[in-house]
Amino acid sequence: MAVPGLTNVRDSLGQRLFGLVAGPEGPANRARIHDTPGERWFAEDRPIRRVHGDASMFVGGLRALLLQSLHPLAMAGVAEHSDYRGDPWGRLQRTSTFLAVTTFGPAVDAQRAVDKVRGIHRRVHGIAADGRPYEASDPHLLEWVHIAEIDSFLAAHQRYGAAPLDQEGRDGYVADTARVAEALGVIDPPRTESELAQRLSDFRPELHSTPAARDAARYLLLTPPLPMVARPAYGVVAATSVAMLPQWARWPLRLPYLPPVEATAVRVAGRTLVGGIRWALNRT
Repeated sequence: MAVPGLTNVRDSLGQRLFGLVAGPEGPANRARIHDTPGERWFAEDRPIRRVHGDASMFVGGLRALLLQSLHPLAMAGVAEHSDYRGDPWGRLQRTSTFLAVTTFGPAVDAQRAVDKVRGIHRRVHGIAADGRPYEASDPHLLEWVHIAEIDSFLAAHQRYGAAPLDQEGRDGYVADTARVAEALGVIDPPRTESELAQRLSDFRPELHSTPAARDAARYLLLTPPLPMVARPAYGVVAATSVAMLPQWARWPLRLPYLPPVEATAVRVAGRTLVGGIRWALNRT
């Protein structure tokens, strides 16, 4: 039985959350993505649909940004070419739309979205602070961005998802995402969970702290452009995202490592928050 007034609160909260993530064009994009007939890259029973359609993506996405920042060349591209400070919500909305189109949308739209991103990547290049040149279209850098993102989404889903995947499902998710990664220019992306872990380990010698990475972490975790009323909830998202990072990724970003607190209070708060987001968005 519906509680009087609760449905309206739920709908209002869901619409605000959806608007924040999807932007003003969100309802139109959602209708086009889900209602347009045609072949899709992924069938309805594929693991990628379960993971990318879950509220755990809220914490997985922030973890991915923190982890990606540890590669100096990838971070240089973000710092010099991204508008994550000037228009952080616009960047989030474009990313969420890309994920939605490639995961759920018609194949022709998915390919069009990939082509657009590849066009943007071709224009992103420069010299990092350490003197090395970088190009966003470099398959090696594309692989780092991909594996950091997929590792984060999968970790968040396993800890906070409504229906965590078994081993077959986790391998299936990594294999599904390889389809998108190859379309973006990644060469031979990982296709199983064990391969994903190995690739992440292989990249570790290239990862280290930079002023740009630490600055991005402070901005993302401590000074997000949010009204004061939303700060406590975002604080939980931030703490939950940090708690999912491996220990070796904390120190370069000057982030705390508090296992007892993370295993109890942070995990409970994270489950409560993600559950609340899921509750609200299921009505949108």
